[in-house]
Amino acid sequence: MSSTQGGSHSLAFRVMRLCRPSFQIESPLLVDPIDLLTGEDLFDDPIASSSLSRLFPSSNLTNNKSNESDLSYRHRFQLQNPSDSMGLSGLLVLPQAFGAIYLGETFYSYISINNSSEYEVRDVVIKAEIQTEKQRILLLDTSKSPVETIRAGGRYDFIVEHDVKELGAHTLVCTALYNDGEGERKYLPQFFKFIVANPLSVRTKVRIVKENTYLEACIENHTKSSLYMDQVDFEPTQNWSATILKADEHHSEVDCSTRDIFKQPVLIKAGGGIHNFLYQLKQSSDGPAQIKVEGSNTLGKLQITWRTNLGEPGRLQTQHILGSPFARKEIELQIVEVPSVTLLEKPFVVRLTLTNHLDRKMGPFEIFLSRRDLQEEKAVMVNGNTAGGSIELRGIQPGDN
Repeated sequence: MSSTQGGSHSLAFRVMRLCRPSFQIESPLLVDPIDLLTGEDLFDDPIASSSLSRLFPSSNLTNNKSNESDLSYRHRFQLQNPSDSMGLSGLLVLPQAFGAIYLGETFYSYISINNSSEYEVRDVVIKAEIQTEKQRILLLDTSKSPVETIRAGGRYDFIVEHDVKELGAHTLVCTALYNDGEGERKYLPQFFKFIVANPLSVRTKVRIVKENTYLEACIENHTKSSLYMDQVDFEPTQNWSATILKADEHHSEVDCSTRDIFKQPVLIKAGGGIHNFLYQLKQSSDGPAQIKVEGSNTLGKLQITWRTNLGEPGRLQTQHILGSPFARKEIELQIVEVPSVTLLEKPFVVRLTLTNHLDRKMGPFEIFLSRRDLQEEKAVMVNGNTAGGSIELRGIQPGDN
């Protein structure tokens, strides 16, 4: 959709979207009469398959001779070649409409400015930009090197491209400042509007099983063509590591070596196709103490790249995915070593570790080593260590010297 402003102009913009062609599908599909008269298991019997040409001598597939002199066209729905069953004529069709534009794609446009007057125009300054709800992006500006002349009936062509990163309404604004045949300086603006839709929807679930965190990502295809997912990678934050989990597949050694070189893309069918990805996340033990203390639940984000049927690329990045927030621990006490066997009324050693997760010195601490069936408790007094350090304690059973 385009619109102009002002009075009559010698120049006019024509905009065409540059995109890959599509396959021409012949309709109706062609058939072979043999399929209508025999079953699917005909070729399983070697005797019947060898007698096929004798039973159906007029079959186009067995005879491979088309009767071009037959003016009745009674064979027009019959297969002339086995490859005709695909319905593809071998021709490619250029797009007849502007088409749908999706987030993550690259928008290419072929723009032509035509001089429809009987006089040439001079000193043409051309600008092209994309306007969205949030910003204006300049695609072309010839202010420093204007087009000297465009002859009568001539044109000036150029190509612009833009990486689509926003949803919603977009406007391609084309303007021209020129001198017409009478030497008058004129300004021509034209507007071409289009809508950017979302090609995918990504739904995530975070599950915690014991000490493991699992992220499930469900990707749904909203476009009218199948998408081949080249990459669906999870990029974790600094204090996490991620491993993708896949089902066990049994292949030969030749298939394994081939798959290492040629990575098979994941196909998500058009109009609501779904594919699930599963990642196992582990928290890094060597991360900064400050990150652990704050209890940040940011896990990371997904990087998704895909291609359409004819190879047009697309790329999206999700927002940060949040997990379940973990409790803030300032001081952590762990039992490191406990003897498996103890003797009655004999001393034994228990090794404990007291860790300070804060960024300041803590202490003194009072740590109790007690049993529920004993009323007497004996305490150990300890001075705190520096930030991030640990303290090892030796405890003696209460009542013993």
